[in-house]
Amino acid sequence: MKELHLKIVSPEKILFEGSVQFVKLPGTEGEFSLLPDHAPLVSSLSKGEVVYEVQRGIDAVKVPIGGGFIEVNKNNVTVCAE
Repeated sequence: MKELHLKIVSPEKILFEGSVQFVKLPGTEGEFSLLPDHAPLVSSLSKGEVVYEVQRGIDAVKVPIGGGFIEVNKNNVTVCAE
């Protein structure tokens, strides 16, 4: 099964890095989700929660952010969070 490699970074530290099944993000134009093989994307993020699931059936993890940016390329997702 394909996965995404998610990295969530803040100015102070890496908040999370690892493989996930999906990611839900608070975009400035509304929430959106990413699954494996998503098209390349760069977007701004608003205040909210980054939600990801490491394994199907396991509770989703929620990381609060104050905004930021995201880049998606070849199943690599990088969130630069404030």
